[in-house]
Amino acid sequence: MAERFVAIGDSFTEGVGDWDDRYPNGVRGWADRVARQLAKNDPDTEYVNLALRSRVLDDVIEHQVDAASALEPTLVSFFAGGNDILQIRIDMDDVLARYEKAVAQLSSTGARVLLFTSYDLRLSPLLEPLRMRNNQFNRRVREVALAYDALLVDHWAMREYIHPRMWEPDRLHMSRHGHRYLAAAVLRTLQVDSTITLRDLGSIPSRTLREAVSDEIDWWQGWVRPMLGRRWRNTPIGAGLTPKWPVPMRPALGMKSPQNSQLLL
Repeated sequence: MAERFVAIGDSFTEGVGDWDDRYPNGVRGWADRVARQLAKNDPDTEYVNLALRSRVLDDVIEHQVDAASALEPTLVSFFAGGNDILQIRIDMDDVLARYEKAVAQLSSTGARVLLFTSYDLRLSPLLEPLRMRNNQFNRRVREVALAYDALLVDHWAMREYIHPRMWEPDRLHMSRHGHRYLAAAVLRTLQVDSTITLRDLGSIPSRTLREAVSDEIDWWQGWVRPMLGRRWRNTPIGAGLTPKWPVPMRPALGMKSPQNSQLLL
């Protein structure tokens, strides 16, 4: 039986940060890269990606979990909750209960379920409460993975991501390098051979105190304040976008535009 890989979630899975105008929504991402590698092993591999940037857990559950279950996947990846962590007010226990319920539904399809912890981004001492939420999220994800016999990519434990070149300037989304490394980690977890080449990013550049302070100010003004403003106004980025690959397609036939891939309607 051919693999049918269905990816659901938010910007993490849509591919934000791995910018490429040849792909739908202008992004590639780790999931597209994994699908392409799976297709190299089996050209009949099918792929769906329903993930959309800025979506909170409830939106992913409402618009993606049922749709993914109906597609009868053999493999389904699920990462959601990161945008909930960034909310100004949130009940993490309630979020995590809904997260587990979604994993239970996906697991009931008989598919292999692939889960992820969230990386331990030390954004700023002023945002330490967000880090505490992130740690709570990761603890529960590990517990849920064990309870439902899910595959787990422990992103939190991947020390390569300490390098700044693994991240976009907003410090929240992986760069192209980050997506490539994550794709390789997913394939290792799936025990699938990979032809992905991982580049040496070199040493982490040193900064003077003045440079560090200047970078922090630029980051707060350029990224944090606009992000918090959007959260407060409930105007997420990408509100008009649609999923990249909403119906099964064959990556072996090409992925650089919907016209180049065979949609299996």
